[in-house]
Parts: sequence; C-alpha cells; structure tokens
Amino acid sequence: MPQDAPIDKTAIRHASTVIVLRNRMDAPSVLMGQRGAKAAFMPNKFVFPGGAVDKGDADIKLSKPINAGCQTHLRLKTDIANPHALGVAAIRELWEETGLILGQHGQWDTPPPEDWTDYAATGHVPDASALQFVFRAITPPGRPRRFDARFFLIDADDLQGDIDDFSAASDELSHLQWIPLEEVRNFDLPFITEVVLAEISGRTNDPTPPANVPMFLNTEEENLFIRLKGGSPLS
Repeated sequence: MPQDAPIDKTAIRHASTVIVLRNRMDAPSVLMGQRGAKAAFMPNKFVFPGGAVDKGDADIKLSKPINAGCQTHLRLKTDIANPHALGVAAIRELWEETGLILGQHGQWDTPPPEDWTDYAATGHVPDASALQFVFRAITPPGRPRRFDARFFLIDADDLQGDIDDFSAASDELSHLQWIPLEEVRNFDLPFITEVVLAEISGRTNDPTPPANVPMFLNTEEENLFIRLKGGSPLS
C-alpha cells in the first residue's frame, strides 16, 4: 500500500478473543475487563481479553498447535489457510491485556520479537493446544472497527502461575476481575458478548471441544446465524 494511501478503518480484520473459565464445574466465573471511555471500539464495555491478529503472529512458533478438530472449524468460511496465527494472537492478547500465561515451560529457539520479550522472559513458550474454538462473529457494517472474531475457551487451570496476579497487564483493560457467570449480565456488556456467554453457559459441564461452532455472519448483504459443522474450506 502506498504511504499516502488512506487507511480503511472499516476493513474487517481477523481477531482472537479468549474466554477463561474458572471453577467450571462448581461456581463458574469468567475473566473480563473494562475498555476505556475513549476507546474507538466498544468504549466502557466489559469484554473478554482479545484483539486483532498482527502480521508477525504467523511467524511465532507454537510448542503445540490448536487441536485438529478446532482447526477444521477455523478453516471454514474464511480465506485463512492456516489458523496458526489465530492461536498465536489469542495467547499474545491474553498476555498483553491480563499478564496471564498460556504456554509451557521452555526456552525460545531464537530471540523473540519485541512484543514477546516480556512473555519469553517468564520462561515459557506459547502453547495453543488448550484453546477450544467455541464461537465466531463478524462485526456488523457501520461500526468504527470491524473484526472477524474467533472466540476461544480455556480453563483457568491451563494457565501458568498465579491467576489472580494481573500485575504484568497493559492498561488496555481496567477492572480486570473474575466475574461469576450468574452475575455477569449485571455488567455493561456488548450484545455479542451476551450471546457468547449464553453459549458457554451451556458448556460448563462439558470440557470437550464443541462438535459445531455458532457463527454470526454480518455483511452488507446478509445477517445470518449459522453453525460451522465441518466440510471444505469456504463451504
């Protein structure tokens, strides 16, 4: 793109969001934080950690990939040939916004890029095997930012270290906290977050990846609720 070309802020970007579920069998709660009042996308809303896929995410080595079943669903109705970058983005965004580590103990084969330096300094390498693809949604037209967001579910037990320690978090999300599922709808939530919460509330007793994945498809031509059930890419 030429340097003087305008940036299309409404272009749809691939994104990863992480739903961390704690005490799923007894008193389930989820990790959420509040976006800033001046944020261009969803200001003041309580959201799960997550964000857009960065160009460099495709180059980060994973110690273990996303499980095969979830990879199959991630390849449907998309131009992404390899969902590797989506898993990397999920781990990176979780670390940046909460300071929590999804990975395993180990050393990097090569020096990490700048945005992974602090993560690598903890003595961990990223591991995407715990990520379960449970929901997908495309931001409707007309919004200041648009994302093709994949929502990944993990158990808090899959994290390394103290899951109540948010001291390494950036300032992108404030009021980071574990919110009981039975109370979370009392918070100021985006509509799509409420839909996702309803979906995962029915999965608290099932630790296995879903057989199909619900998707909100919002384009200029259509608004559809479909389920990704397997098949060939772009089917």
